[in-house]
Amino acid sequence: MPRTRSLAWSELKIGVISIVAIVIAVVTIFLLTGGSGFWWQRYSLKSRFTNVAGLNPGSPVRLAGVEIGSVTEVQLVGEQVDVVFEVKEDFQPQITTGSMARLGSVSLLGESAVDISPSASGTPIPEWGYVPQGKAAAALSDITDQAGQGISELTALITDIRGGRGTVGKLMTDEQLYAELNRFVGVAGDLTQGIKDGKGTLGKLVSDPKTADTLNATLANIETMTKSLNAGEGSLGKLLKDEAFATSLTSATTNLDTLVGKLNRGEGTVGKLMTDPALFNQLNSMTAKLDQLVTQLNAGEGTAGQLLKDKRLYENINNVVGDMRTLIANINKDPRKYLNIRVSIF
Repeated sequence: MPRTRSLAWSELKIGVISIVAIVIAVVTIFLLTGGSGFWWQRYSLKSRFTNVAGLNPGSPVRLAGVEIGSVTEVQLVGEQVDVVFEVKEDFQPQITTGSMARLGSVSLLGESAVDISPSASGTPIPEWGYVPQGKAAAALSDITDQAGQGISELTALITDIRGGRGTVGKLMTDEQLYAELNRFVGVAGDLTQGIKDGKGTLGKLVSDPKTADTLNATLANIETMTKSLNAGEGSLGKLLKDEAFATSLTSATTNLDTLVGKLNRGEGTVGKLMTDPALFNQLNSMTAKLDQLVTQLNAGEGTAGQLLKDKRLYENINNVVGDMRTLIANINKDPRKYLNIRVSIF
């Protein structure tokens, strides 16, 4: 029977060194992968974008700026792009339906990354679930386009100004407008100087302390009056504060509204005058007759008219009245002379 050879220490030492080297290599690879954990400590998620802007497998995945995984696959699905990435299971409670995924940048060179916003308000997204897409950050190309558009608009503006278009262009090219503006600036300077010197009402208000004191006193009086109104003093204050006064005013308004309603319905004399055409016609006819009578009197027609217009008739009547007054006076002086009464008995 063959004899079994025992392992020498030198041979066993080589195997131990090989195992240690493998362990060191595994640990080194684990450290170089950014601490993403072993494969059994990670789970896969997806997100769909309209444009991944150069995102490649191996690009980092960050949660609130902290790297928690990496992109494993980028595939085109119709007109959109599905991005598959692996993250640590420890962060699953923070990646929920309330989280948003958007494309970010690792550096100014344009290297892309997937940024996820943490959210504890939703439910955790299961493995192979989709993280909702958020608003994409402005890319360097977009900023460049906007800058180019701004430069183009600025160039067009400068061209218009040099061509004398618009107010600024006319100001730079039209000498008359420049002269008018210069004249306006001069007038404004003179006005400001006049105000500083105390000329005019505004100047006195600025420089004269009496005017300022008067204005302050007026403002103080207004403040006092406002306080009195708020305290319910005076008629206007009672109108604002006294409920009984307000009730009386409301009642008076109601009565006035009732009166106006009766007038509109033709109730009462005034209401009939406003609404009854027969009464209005009678009043109009009476007014016309009175106007005709006054016209005849002014024309001297009739006895009353002649009395108003005929001077001789007026003087005769005046003389008769005078004679009657003289006769009455004489009778009062000597009644026996004028009143001789005889009594005869048959």
